[in-house]
Amino acid sequence: MTFEKLNIIEPIVRALTNKGYSEPTPIQEKAIPHLLAGKDVFGTAQTGTGKTAAFAIPILQNLYAGKTDRKLSGPRALILAPTRELAIQISESFSDYSKGLKLKHTVIYGGVSQNPQTEILRKGVDILIATPGRLLDLMNQGFIKLTGIEVFILDEADRMLDMGFAPDIKRIIAKLPVKRQTGFFTATVPNEIKALADSLLRNPVKVNVAPVSAPAEMVNQSVYYVEKADKKALLQQIFDSEEIETALIFTRTKHGADKVSRDLNKLGIPAVAIHGNKSQSARQKALQGFKDRSIKVLVATDIASRGIDVDKLSHVINFELPEVPETYVHRIGRTARAGESGTAISFCASEERGSLKDINKLLPKSIEVRNMPGFAGKPRELEIAAAQNSERPHKSFRAGQSGSGNRFRRKR
Repeated sequence: MTFEKLNIIEPIVRALTNKGYSEPTPIQEKAIPHLLAGKDVFGTAQTGTGKTAAFAIPILQNLYAGKTDRKLSGPRALILAPTRELAIQISESFSDYSKGLKLKHTVIYGGVSQNPQTEILRKGVDILIATPGRLLDLMNQGFIKLTGIEVFILDEADRMLDMGFAPDIKRIIAKLPVKRQTGFFTATVPNEIKALADSLLRNPVKVNVAPVSAPAEMVNQSVYYVEKADKKALLQQIFDSEEIETALIFTRTKHGADKVSRDLNKLGIPAVAIHGNKSQSARQKALQGFKDRSIKVLVATDIASRGIDVDKLSHVINFELPEVPETYVHRIGRTARAGESGTAISFCASEERGSLKDINKLLPKSIEVRNMPGFAGKPRELEIAAAQNSERPHKSFRAGQSGSGNRFRRKR
């Protein structure tokens, strides 16, 4: 399957080709035809499967085809995202795919001055990407009217509700035209999501991309047993012994992220922490430095890491194991994308043994245990637990438990 066979217009195909993308991913192959046809779509797919292009390409093509038939009066398409980082990345994708189409788009989010954003809005845009809080704020000030919206996309709907945005979403929906096309994308489908989708969609086409076991197959996973006080020394040994091009390190707390970042910089390894206490400008600067490789290591908490999508990320390091086992799969899915290989390394202290046991129950097979010279070996009780776990029948991933998958299939 190619993008041409999906009836994508030549300028967009050319833009995709310039990015190195030749084949659509499953979510793109399934969703794009229906969205091009103007139908509502309920898409279930995890992060990293190419959801952004699945809705961005049809929006651009349909607005481009109808641009001369309508005078610009406010945005024509609205994409709502749960985090500033994800909103920015969606905007970057629209920039990549829209070259030559002469369609204007912008992104608005909180944590920064609204003046540059309102100045762009005054000039007029076709496509608006926004986080709920800033959108409502500018709507209340009269800078944005949604009466001209033809297409509405709610991205990562389950994350929206997890973050408490349900009231904001309902207020925004109330201002949208009744006659519109809606795309609804989520990784999981709890009852609250079903209810929200039912209230938004009209005779939707359901597009489901089954979760894949890519993390188990494409990511080289390992775990080191090490006491909490020795993690810093082990991390240094990992960087000394592994060929690490870029690494995303996860900690449970903001304080922990700051400490790991400071420790790495003292070792001469360029690292920056990213979490909720950082200003938006600092977070953007860190992300940009990570993408352009001026920063080798990004240390993040789970919430702050949402929306981080970096090509050719070589390593994910779990300095601290997550308390929720599904989060482990989301974390390691940040590497080994687009057909690339990747490495996931975890540290397990005595107090984290229960978390590791729960993670291993979720996976098809237990994570490989490795020993580093100078550190304690594998505890006997975990050896027994791992052996018992490996004898269980294969347990597949459930929807929303895998953060892996390639955004596009790259040319080889």
